[in-house]
Amino acid sequence: MTERLIVTKPISLKTLAPILIGMAIAAAPGILAAQVSLATVVDLAQRNSTAVRLAEADVLKAQAALSETKDAFVPSVELGSGLPAMPSVGFTGGVPSLLSGTVQSMVFSLPQLKYIQAAHWGVKAAMLNVKDAREQVALDASSAYIEFDTIDNELKSVEQQQGFADRLLAIEQERAEAGVDPLSDVLQARLTAAQLKIKRLHMEARAATLAKQLAVLTGLPVGSILPDHATIPEIPAVKGDQPRNVPLSAQSAQMLVNSKLKIARGDQLNEYYPQLGFNALYSRSTKLLNDFDAYYKQPIPTNNFSSGFSIQIPLFDLGRALKAKESAADALRAKVEAEQAQQQNDIQIATISGNLRELDALAEIASLKQQIAGEQLKAVLAQLELGNGAGSGPGAPPQLTPKAEQLARIDERQKYQDSLDAGLDLSKARLNLLRALGHMQDWLQELHAK
Repeated sequence: MTERLIVTKPISLKTLAPILIGMAIAAAPGILAAQVSLATVVDLAQRNSTAVRLAEADVLKAQAALSETKDAFVPSVELGSGLPAMPSVGFTGGVPSLLSGTVQSMVFSLPQLKYIQAAHWGVKAAMLNVKDAREQVALDASSAYIEFDTIDNELKSVEQQQGFADRLLAIEQERAEAGVDPLSDVLQARLTAAQLKIKRLHMEARAATLAKQLAVLTGLPVGSILPDHATIPEIPAVKGDQPRNVPLSAQSAQMLVNSKLKIARGDQLNEYYPQLGFNALYSRSTKLLNDFDAYYKQPIPTNNFSSGFSIQIPLFDLGRALKAKESAADALRAKVEAEQAQQQNDIQIATISGNLRELDALAEIASLKQQIAGEQLKAVLAQLELGNGAGSGPGAPPQLTPKAEQLARIDERQKYQDSLDAGLDLSKARLNLLRALGHMQDWLQELHAK
C-alpha cells in the first residue's frame, strides 16, 4: 500500500483567534451576550458546518480511491496455510503446506492509467467542492449576520416609536377630555400604538430566529452573539456585466466531467488492450498426516517456488463492451449537467442584476424619504419653538401642537426603518451576485482584512 507524508504547519494567530473566542463563549454559557465580529462568525460557521465536513469527507474518499487505483501496480502479498486436520485417505490432488505465500501485481495496463487519471480529477473536484461549500456557508452566515444587525437597529427604532406613540396617546386623551379633539383621534392613537406593538413583536421573533440560526451556524450558545456593525465591510456595487470568474461549483462540475471521460476511455480501452501482470508463489509442503509421496514418481520437495508474468488479451467480452457504453453515458450525463449548471448560473446572474437595478432605486427612494422626514421633523420642532410666523389673524394657518411633533417623530422613525430594510435587500442581492460571478473570495479577503 502507498503511504502519505502529512506535514503540519503552525496555526497563525488570525486563524486561532476565532477558535479561542468561540471556545471562551461556549465554555461560559451563563455570561452576557457579547459583540462578535462578522469575520469571527464566518470563520466559526465554516469550521462548524456539516456541509463543509461532508465535502471534506468526500475529499478523503476521493484520495482513497486514487490510492486504490495506484495500488494496482503495488505488489500484494498473502500468506496462508493448508495443514491437514486428520490423516488423508486416498489421493486428493492437493499438497498440504505448512506455509504458502503469493505475490501479485499489475505490471502494465493502459486502462488502469486512465483510471488513475480519472481519480486525480475526482480529487480535484472534491477539493473544489470543499471550497464551494465554505463559500456558501460564508454567504449564509454573512446574510444572517447583516440581517441580524439590521433588525437590531430597527428594534431600537421601534422602541423609540412606541415611546412617541405613548406620548401621542396621552396628548390625545388630554385633548379629548378638554373637548379639543374627537374620540376618533384617541382611537387612532391607540391603533398606532397597537400596530407598533405588533411590529415590535414581529421583529423580536425575527431576531430570535436569526439568533438561533447564527448559533446553529457557529456552534455558540443561543443569544451569545451581538452584531458589531463596524466589522461589516461595505459590499461592492457589482454589476452582472462585470468580468466574472468561473464559479467553484462550475469548476468542480468540469473536473467531474473530466473524471467521467477518463473512466469511459479506460473502459473502452479495456475491451481491446492486453494487461500484463506478475505473480509469484511459494509453499512449504508437509508430510504430516499424509503420504502423498506414494502417489508421485519423485518425492515432493519441501520448498516450492514459482513466478512468472501473465498476459490477458481480450478477444470477446460482451460485459466489457456494455460497461464501456454505460460509462460513456455517465460521462455524457455529467457533461450535460455541467452545461445546465452553467446556464442556470447565467440566468441567476441576469435575474439578480435586474433585481439589483430596482433595489438600488428603491434604496435611493427610501433614503430620500428618510431625509425628507428628518427635515420635516426639524421644521415641526422649529415651529413649535418659534411659531409659524403667520400670526393669528383670519386665514392664518393654525399653530402646531405637541401632537404634530409626535406624529413627525413616528413618521421619521418609520422612514428610517424603511431605509434599513431597503439597504438590507440591496446588500443581500449584492452578496448573491458576488457569489454567482465567482468573486465571493474577494469579499472574504476584504472581510478578514477589516
